[in-house]
Amino acid sequence: MQLVRSILFTAQIYLMMALMSVVFVIPAIFSRAWALYACRTWCRWVFWSASWMIGLKVEVRGTPPTGPALIAAKHQSFLDILVIYNSVPFGRYIMKRILLYAPFLGQFAWRIGCVFVNRGKRGAAISKMVREVLAGKDEGGQLIIYPQGTRVSPGDHRPYKVGTSVLYEEMGQTCYPVATNVGLFWPKHQLLRKPGTAIIEYLEPIPPGLEKEAFLAHLEEVVETRSNELMAMEGFIVPPKSEATR
Repeated sequence: MQLVRSILFTAQIYLMMALMSVVFVIPAIFSRAWALYACRTWCRWVFWSASWMIGLKVEVRGTPPTGPALIAAKHQSFLDILVIYNSVPFGRYIMKRILLYAPFLGQFAWRIGCVFVNRGKRGAAISKMVREVLAGKDEGGQLIIYPQGTRVSPGDHRPYKVGTSVLYEEMGQTCYPVATNVGLFWPKHQLLRKPGTAIIEYLEPIPPGLEKEAFLAHLEEVVETRSNELMAMEGFIVPPKSEATR
């Protein structure tokens, strides 16, 4: 029965995405504020319908930034994207360029100021990402990046990529680490959505000025430690790193 509810839930949120996109497309063309409003409205629809259709609630802990900042978050599922975005005033993501061509999602992501980057040789990709981010710095808001570069299932381990530390140094802004347990309830590549409370937690901000290697090591330590703690509270046994990477 939970699987049936999950399928119905997933179908209706994407149907609602399409409907809202049609309703808001003209206002969004002329006003970024309308694009922001449309995206936030859809996020809240997802949260509301998840609470009664599949028994999944969301909770934001800690203090999200309200001014210009870099947010470096654990990425476990599509849900954490929505929760983080809805928790800040002007969030914009660093996204794979291919997502620009995703129906509805790509067009509104572009309109709210997301930064689209190509994957390629690491040095060239990082340089291009930094140029595009700095070119749009005047837009302000909160720039959101996933340091591992992709969704990572609970218990798996992937290294934190150097691009995050380069952005931290170049932007000269406070970084807000974010931990989560959402992958336990909204697994990647699965239709089943599980009941419970999915948590996004903003951790102690990291001020600008740290050396890049020290920053990245600290970021990984605090985000991974707290994410593991949040998952352990739900009964998930986090394997040692050596086992997770086999």
